[in-house]
Amino acid sequence: MTSPSNRGAPASTEPRINDRIRVPEVRLVGPNGEQVGIVRIEDALRLAQEADLDLVEVAAQARPPVCKLMDYGKFKYESAQKARESRRNQQLTVIKEQKLRPKIDPHDYQTKKGHVARFLSGGNKVKVTIMFRGREQSRPELGYRLLQKLAEDVAELGFVESNPKQDGRNMIMVLAPHKTTKTRPLKPDYGDGVDVASEQDAGTAQE
Repeated sequence: MTSPSNRGAPASTEPRINDRIRVPEVRLVGPNGEQVGIVRIEDALRLAQEADLDLVEVAAQARPPVCKLMDYGKFKYESAQKARESRRNQQLTVIKEQKLRPKIDPHDYQTKKGHVARFLSGGNKVKVTIMFRGREQSRPELGYRLLQKLAEDVAELGFVESNPKQDGRNMIMVLAPHKTTKTRPLKPDYGDGVDVASEQDAGTAQE
């Protein structure tokens, strides 16, 4: 059985165990999850000692508090192992940024597309920003079509995680590298009061 901590120890986020549980009675749960019922704290501690287990407070806010019989040392060890395994399985995702102009020339576009492809290949997300200047702000469909083309050109490497959205003078889209998610179709958001379908129709008519 785990020995109780000293009464003068600093405050801890760990649950109270054994003699640190100072209430008249508890709702006791057995080692296999079975409900024992409400028992006096003395009886709960005796049962823990007889089973060579710890009495662990698992729901301090309940009335009476809920306590469970368990091997607390083994429980902490297994929890730490699971936490380490979870951290190892997590991939550190970095968000890169790539900025484009709506009337970018073909050579610059190929260069920017190459950067985006490299970022996605490296497992990073990419925030693509279209920067509008002057009269370009009245033609958001230009930015949307450019983002749509870029998404299609790198579809083998990534998918659209955040659809194009107007943000002041910029339009922003976020691409993420493929895992098991399929590429999603673009759904532009030009802000309040703009009809997406009419913008696309207008752009098609002008081409």
